[in-house]
Amino acid sequence: MNDEIEAIRAVHDTWIEAVNAGDFARLLAMVTDDLVLLGPGEAPIGKEGFAAKFTGAHKQYLIACASVLEDVQVAGDVAYTLCRDDLSVTPRAGGETARLAGHRITVYRKAADGRWLLARDAHTLARVQ
Repeated sequence: MNDEIEAIRAVHDTWIEAVNAGDFARLLAMVTDDLVLLGPGEAPIGKEGFAAKFTGAHKQYLIACASVLEDVQVAGDVAYTLCRDDLSVTPRAGGETARLAGHRITVYRKAADGRWLLARDAHTLARVQ
């Protein structure tokens, strides 16, 4: 497996660890300034919208995400991953845990310093009954 694919896999794993830890500062360091996130039935959001959504969600819920990479492709300074995510979301105030699952495609761009940064992301997460 080539070094770039391994680097993308490491970024993916670090991202999931930071999501689970609620570590927004670490996530913010891993995205491009022109970040675009897409979710079902929602308007696209950028870096500022991501900040509000992520911090708001972690204030209200305990979030546990498991993610399995199904595909990693690298083409020069751009790469994408396809993964299957499974989220458990438990209200901090108490209540029933909800489970969401679906696929996610993420586009990365290689920064001038060699780091792979998340630039675009779209998911199909839906509540599991």
